[in-house]
Amino acid sequence: MAGAYTWDRSFRLWDSYFAIVWVATLVFVLGTDFPGWLTRVVAAALLVPLIPWYLAVGRPILRGDPPDERHALGYLIVSMALFLPSAILVGETRLMTFALVPQCFITLRLRWALIAVTVINIAPVVGWALLWWPSDRAVFFNSVFAVVTLVFSAAVGSWIIRVIEQSQERADLIAELDASRHELSRLSTAHGALAERERLSREIHDTLAQGFTSLLMLVQAVEAELDRSDVAEARRHLALMDETARQNLAEARALVTGGTPADLDGASLPDALRRLAARHEASLAVTGAVRALPAGPEVVVLRSCQEALANARKHAGSSAAVSIALAYADEALTVSVRDDGHGFDPAAPVGGYGLAGLRARAAEVGGTAQVRSTPGDGTTVTVRLPVPPERSTP
Repeated sequence: MAGAYTWDRSFRLWDSYFAIVWVATLVFVLGTDFPGWLTRVVAAALLVPLIPWYLAVGRPILRGDPPDERHALGYLIVSMALFLPSAILVGETRLMTFALVPQCFITLRLRWALIAVTVINIAPVVGWALLWWPSDRAVFFNSVFAVVTLVFSAAVGSWIIRVIEQSQERADLIAELDASRHELSRLSTAHGALAERERLSREIHDTLAQGFTSLLMLVQAVEAELDRSDVAEARRHLALMDETARQNLAEARALVTGGTPADLDGASLPDALRRLAARHEASLAVTGAVRALPAGPEVVVLRSCQEALANARKHAGSSAAVSIALAYADEALTVSVRDDGHGFDPAAPVGGYGLAGLRARAAEVGGTAQVRSTPGDGTTVTVRLPVPPERSTP
């Protein structure tokens, strides 16, 4: 993964550092007074292959995520084979250790890195002393310098390893967070799709499905009236069928476009409920100061009435009287739909989607929905919704 290591984000700086150390070492080797020029040229020539070897083999290994330790060990052995003879011939070559030591800690585990760094720092001094037999003073100072650079290398190397480990941990954490973000996005999309399906299910149930149910019941009524030759009543029900079909078409268009329900389009909530009550042959009573409210509560009231009236038509009995009560209060809007039909036992399991959808609608806007019923004594559905308080005029 690109960016897994902090140093990898600016690898060109590392390339520049390696090149500068190599050039400086070459200058020191060729510019020193000891040993003779032929030996210095040989030592410098041994350093030349380090550049193509680094570019061809070392650089790809260093950029690995993580570096391949087996390949890295082979790369470093060859690098040391090129470096150590030159460092033994000319002491100034040891400046190159500042470019080789960091590579050991970057590519190897700590134990192997410490072994490699010890060889890089100590072997040149030992070999140089055995080859040239310098003065005790020179041996002492070079030995001290080698020990200091070894300690410094170990300290810096440990820091490099900690940086690499922390960077890898951060990279793993970022990868986990990225995976979690994608999973959260997927779940959010799935949840949104599920919520939209539930919303569409409620809308279809409360509008189109109820309208088609009304049409079927009106068809049955017309058939019975034609059998009785009651043409006038049949014509009245046919007119209701026509109005219901048109209403269903308008609701379908509103559902597709996501617009206002057909009954509320350009009308107040009481007017919409009056038209709805007329289609279901129910009565409507409005109390309190009528005022314009946000679309959310008004839509919930309308859909709740549609569901309650449809249930009353299906379950209360054909002779049941149905009434709607709409009450405006300062901070609440309440609608009740009551029928004096057959009723049912609220404790008994109830199938279907209607009552659950009604409660879900009310909960979406912070309201409540209650169903009270007694077998033989009708049913009352009450929905209470919070609304903005009425503004007083100065």
